[in-house]
Order: sequence, then C-alpha cells, then structure tokens
Amino acid sequence: MKISKVNDFTDGPILGPLLKFTLPILLALFLQSLYGAVDLLIVGQFATTVSVSGVSMGAQITNGVMMVIANLAMGTTVLLGQFIGQKKLEAGGKTIGTSIWLFGALAVAVTIALFILAPQALTLFKLPQEAMGEGTIYMRICSVGFIFIVAYNLCGSIFRGIGDSNTPLITVAIACVINIVGDLLLVAVFHMAAAGAAIATVAAQGISVIISLLIVKKKGLPFHFGKDSMKIDKGILKQIIRIGLPLGLQEIVLTASFMISSAVANSLGIVASASIGVAGRLFGFIMLFPSAFMQSMSAFIAQNIGAERIDRAKRALLHGIWTCLAFATLMSFFSILHGEWLTQIFSRDPDVIISAARYVKAYGIDTFLTSILFCIVGFLNGCGKTTVTMIQSFVGVAVRVPLLFLFKAIGGGDLFIIGLAIPTATLVQDLVVGIYFFAVKKRLDLQYGGG
Repeated sequence: MKISKVNDFTDGPILGPLLKFTLPILLALFLQSLYGAVDLLIVGQFATTVSVSGVSMGAQITNGVMMVIANLAMGTTVLLGQFIGQKKLEAGGKTIGTSIWLFGALAVAVTIALFILAPQALTLFKLPQEAMGEGTIYMRICSVGFIFIVAYNLCGSIFRGIGDSNTPLITVAIACVINIVGDLLLVAVFHMAAAGAAIATVAAQGISVIISLLIVKKKGLPFHFGKDSMKIDKGILKQIIRIGLPLGLQEIVLTASFMISSAVANSLGIVASASIGVAGRLFGFIMLFPSAFMQSMSAFIAQNIGAERIDRAKRALLHGIWTCLAFATLMSFFSILHGEWLTQIFSRDPDVIISAARYVKAYGIDTFLTSILFCIVGFLNGCGKTTVTMIQSFVGVAVRVPLLFLFKAIGGGDLFIIGLAIPTATLVQDLVVGIYFFAVKKRLDLQYGGG
C-alpha cells in the first residue's frame, strides 16, 4: 500500500486549520442530510401523505441504527488520531484491520435484525396502520444494503482519523447525485414510492464505498496497510470498543428518545406523524454546523492530546463554540420566524406544513444550546472521555422523555409545546458536560502542563 502524508494538527495556527478541516465535514454532512432528505422530498412531491409517513418513520429507524454504527466507528477515528499525535504510525494499519472485522460482523447482524424485525419496530413506535406497508418495504430494502451503509461510515471515520476530511466529501457528493437521480427515476417516473426511495439510497452508498476504496488505492494511507494488517489485534479492539461503545450506547438512547417523540406524534394522527418526519429532516440541516464541529473537534483534539498539547486543544474548543454560536443565530432566524418556508419544501399538504413549522421552532431554540454541547462533547471524545458523553446523553433522555408526555398533556397536541422538551433537555446536558469539562481541564493541565 502506498504511503501518503499525514495531516498534522499539533503545530502552527489553530483556527485556520480547524476551519479548513471542518468545512469539508460540514459540506459532507450537508450532502448526507440532503440525500437523506431527498427520499422524503421526492416522495412528498410525487406520492401520498401515507407514503411520507411510512418513509419518514422507516428512515428514522434505519438512520438511527446507522448513527449508532457511526458513533461506534468514532472509536476508530479517535484512536487513529491519538496514534498520529503520538507518532505511532505503525499502529494505524492494525487499527484499520481490526475495525474492518469488527464492523463487518456488526453489519451482518444488523442486516438480519432489521429485515426480520421491521414490522415490529414500526409498530413499537406507533406508525399509523395505513403507513405500515410503505414503512416495512423501505426498512427491508435498506437492511439488504446495510453492509454498504456500514462500510460507508467506517471509511469516513478512517479518513477523518488521519486528518483527511476531503475524501469523505467527494464520496458523499457522488452518492448524493446518484441518490437524487435514482429517486427521480424510481419515485417520480416509475412511481415506486418507498421501495424506489430505499433502492436509490442503498445504491448510492454502495457506489460511494467502491469509490472510497479506489481513492485509498490511489492515494494510499499515512502508514502501512496490507494483507498482514487484516487481522484482529485484541489490544486495539479493546481500545476501539472502550472509546466507541459508550458513544454507540449514547446514540441508542438518543435515537430511542427521538423515536418516542415520533411515537407521541404518531398517536396524534397521520398529519402529526408526517409533520414530525418533515421536521426531523430539517433538524439535520439546522444542526449541521455543531455536528460538523463535533466530528472535526474529536479528530483535532485527539491528535493534540496524543501530542500532549492541551493548550492547543482548549483554544480549539473556544474557536469551535464561538463559530457555532454565530451560525446558530442565522439558523434560528429561519427556524423560528420562517419555519413554513422550510417545511413546504418537503410537503404539499397545508396542514403538514403548518404543523411541522411549529415543531421546527423548538429546534431553532435548541441550536444555540447544541452549539455549546456538541463542541464540548467533541473535545471530550477527542480526550477519550466517551463514558461521560454517554452519561450526559442518558441524563438528557431522562429529562426529555417525561417532558414529552407532560408537554403533550399541557399543549393539547401542539407540536411546538411538545418540541420544547428538546431544548429543555439540552440545557441540562450543557450543565452536565460543562461541570465535567472544568474538572477534566484541571486534571489535563496538571498532566500536560497546560495554562
């Protein structure tokens, strides 16, 4: 395997390299949200509200599982970053080889589970009966191609771990184009509704994986990787699981809480169900900036912790928070004051447009709080302190879920009132990670001599 140059974040300016690294991640997340939203957008324009409800719920479940895998893969990202910071490049190939075995096994298990349990999962989250057929079809087709979805996320985690955020951008851009063309052909032309949307999604991610492998073959990696690397290193496996498992558990709990939000809305009828689906797609766009900084911060911090540069790590965190807050101001303007401009993109139903806009207002409030939360979580992940980020997520769910039912009773089904459970829980999470951050900061200052 050809050896390429490593992207070193441990010396020189901070803000410029951090933004340069974050921008491709931001664009990749935007395109990833876009090609995820394209399914719902095109189904919403060329199919029925029943199809919108089925696709949105099926996509929420499959995307939730995908995000669990992506968070587990953060163990690979952080470990690679720390090895690079420590100049232990020989461990990089072993990390990738071990990760391939680990996530390959997970992909097979998830494929079987999703295919068999699709109807039960949709029933659990109270999808209206008339949308069950479309939701089941969407989930089962996506499950068949889940090996590509897992491989796609693992490739992205590896590239970010070695400081390369451009390659994931290239692959997701290609996937986005393929998915749009596939959706237009299968949904708009052949009227395949949920089945067409699912086939387009799987095909897009499968092709993106092939492209990722071709890029790796051409560009190489910043360390040796060959057939001898394709074996499980028990020590590295334990470290990947130690870092990634808390993040995966965190995502399970977080996804479950948002599924409960959907279940609460589903119990209010088909319009509320479709509205939550529309708002959920917009949520991905609204939270793009803090999500991008959380990912870039993890890799940036991991290298500097590995190099014992806690001073740079802390300054990077401050840069990330202020940048995210500036972006939050812009996003909240559209979310709170002009939500219907956004929701009508995904639905032609006037009732869905108005109802979804009410829920989106709550996201507009949450974006300020999430900007702080995600940056600190990225910092702690980069330090390998993933257990506390899992705990803060559990605390958030413990606050959010009871409030969902309380606000439903108080608001009489108003999705804005129900949605206020989200920023309320995030505020509590901010307090948890903030208190822990200052405790960790003191210990890291003593350990690495930071100011």
